[in-house]
Amino acid sequence: MQLTPTTQVEYVQKGRLKVAKKLDQFITQDVLPGVELTADDLWAKFANALPELLSINQSLLEKRVSLQQQIDQYCSPRQSINVQEYKTFLTDIGYLQANPDDFQINTTKIDPEIATMAGPQLVVPINNARFALNAANARWGSLYDALYGSDIIEQTASSKTKGYDADRGQKVIDYARKWLDIIAPLQTGSHIQSKKYVIDNGKLLVTLVDDTVVGLKTPSQFAGFQGTIEQPICILIKHNNIHAEIQFDQQSVIGQQDTAHIKDIFLESALTTIMDCEDSVAAVDAADKTLVYKNWLGLIKGDLTATITSGSKQITRSLNPDRQYVSAAGETLSLSGRSLMFIRNVGHLMTTDAILFDDKPIYEGIMDALVTSLISKHDLLGNGLFKNSQAGSIYIVKPKMHGPEEVAFADLLFSKIESVLSLPSHSLKIGLMDEERRTSLNLKACIQAARDRVVFINTGFLDRTGDEIHTSMQLGAFATKATIKTRPWLNAYEQSNVATGMNSGLSGKAQIGKGMWPIPDNMADMMQAKIAHVRSGANTAWVPSPTAATLHALHYHQENVFDLRMNMTAPVDDLLEKMLDIPLLNDEKLSPEQIQRELDNNVQGILGYVVRWVNQGIGCSKVPDINNVGLMEDRATLRISSQHIANWLMHEVITTEQVEHSMQTMANLVDAQNSGDAEYTAMTPDTQSSLAFQAAQELIFKGKDQPSGYTEPLLHAKRAELKRSLN
Repeated sequence: MQLTPTTQVEYVQKGRLKVAKKLDQFITQDVLPGVELTADDLWAKFANALPELLSINQSLLEKRVSLQQQIDQYCSPRQSINVQEYKTFLTDIGYLQANPDDFQINTTKIDPEIATMAGPQLVVPINNARFALNAANARWGSLYDALYGSDIIEQTASSKTKGYDADRGQKVIDYARKWLDIIAPLQTGSHIQSKKYVIDNGKLLVTLVDDTVVGLKTPSQFAGFQGTIEQPICILIKHNNIHAEIQFDQQSVIGQQDTAHIKDIFLESALTTIMDCEDSVAAVDAADKTLVYKNWLGLIKGDLTATITSGSKQITRSLNPDRQYVSAAGETLSLSGRSLMFIRNVGHLMTTDAILFDDKPIYEGIMDALVTSLISKHDLLGNGLFKNSQAGSIYIVKPKMHGPEEVAFADLLFSKIESVLSLPSHSLKIGLMDEERRTSLNLKACIQAARDRVVFINTGFLDRTGDEIHTSMQLGAFATKATIKTRPWLNAYEQSNVATGMNSGLSGKAQIGKGMWPIPDNMADMMQAKIAHVRSGANTAWVPSPTAATLHALHYHQENVFDLRMNMTAPVDDLLEKMLDIPLLNDEKLSPEQIQRELDNNVQGILGYVVRWVNQGIGCSKVPDINNVGLMEDRATLRISSQHIANWLMHEVITTEQVEHSMQTMANLVDAQNSGDAEYTAMTPDTQSSLAFQAAQELIFKGKDQPSGYTEPLLHAKRAELKRSLN
């Protein structure tokens, strides 16, 4: 998908390549020193690899179009499908492939955070240095802060006043003490009655309020301490292969209030973080991409900083150091202070004018693979302040791939990049996003295509729903978004992902992940709902913030994922037909009020997200919905809403006039919701001169014609147009 440049780009000639000057300077001056590679070698080897890669990429995109056209022709005269006949048709056109024979993945050199540990995962836009640093540092989080600042502890009139509320603080202490009984159960009694913690002969002993002294039910859980044996300031507990710190300070406000002078409980939280170049980022030109890459280099080298102004103070954020302890055996013990980082590249669709080959833009995903891997080589060579991967691997999440052939191309791409960068074979590991229909239906073959690299599979309900609607656009009107979630296809998809991953040998070698909790301010409901992800057999799941990571970490203490898996059966044979149960409206009758409410909700969500994307370059944020509830929005949520309206327009559930009226009404609402943002540019009253409003219109009215229903082409075009108008 080729786009108009945002500005006149100045290039540096590199043989058949032209590299945007800003990007070339960054790579030459900042990236190449220390990676044992010259600029001439880099660009010459890359140029030699490109003809084959560009040709295959183009062919794969053409196959997407061909398959969609055939599915459209099959669906358009029908109002329903016979699943058996549909399976035969999908097989005949090459959309559905035969499952390969059973196999086990061969991936090696995998860090324990991925292979043998279970915990939350953050996904953050890498072009925002502050967010990226916060996420990397969310490896450890304060349980007390997470509880005190969230809705888990009920708000009272006193807790809304400024300053520390002792009553609320006591509720936090009581809540946390109950979790200590799960994290570090005692031989008898409860941490709720504890008044003293001492270390004696390498063991942790707890004195209760009745002066009973008890040890841990499993003494080996005591992993270490900080301070002195006589007066530890921190006790380290290991449970379900993750850690928790019990911190003491009798001089602190909270420590004085606590009977055992516990001031906090710190939890090992976001074990891994995906630094995102894709759905949560608005990067449309060489300047934007260079910032993305600069932040990744700063994270890898450990020197990225972000300065935050708070009142009259300036605070500089940087990566946290490792955490040091004395082990129970009296030896030095060090634990990472940071999340293990993945880098999410873009998919196969978009091109970029940041690098030209024979004067034509190359595919952005190919450029991402080259530059992010080149930067990551610094980690393998030990050039940073900290090590990201102790195992010597580079972890790349590859999104939006359609079926095994596209995964095989990613595997080939990574092999070519390893050759260009003189990296050992299979240094580049791949995280597979199971978020497109052709991938989820052929997941076993997709994993096999990357069996020597795969370290991650993750369900992506949002994109998967958008692709579901686009793929079956011609068949009929889809159900409401809320109803779509209740249909059989969704549970079958989620079950198939875990079962296929387990059957392919991912357990103990890779992550099997689940999707995002979308409501950052609603942690109480998250704590009720997200335990299901752990119980499904997934050893990671996405959370929207460091606070959410700390709270979700409790679930991995509540249940041991690897123990649960030992008792799980993983049949998948009966799930395929359920995944092909397309969630259409069918005979369900919606009232005019229900239709209008669904339309308004979709339109408001589209406008609320797009106006920030186009006008401010914000790719992911908490956007208030139609009821002023803040929801995490990115291009995946946008894809669903735009495809849903396009589908209802096609099947005359709604009219063009209804959509246009809703857009005007919702534009006023979105402008009002953002009135407190000094950087915000309103769409009203002259909506037709607003590029953001125009982008939203095109996403809806041109939605059925977009490749796979993706929003990137239209968003990038409007953002580029706005940037040109400002230059």
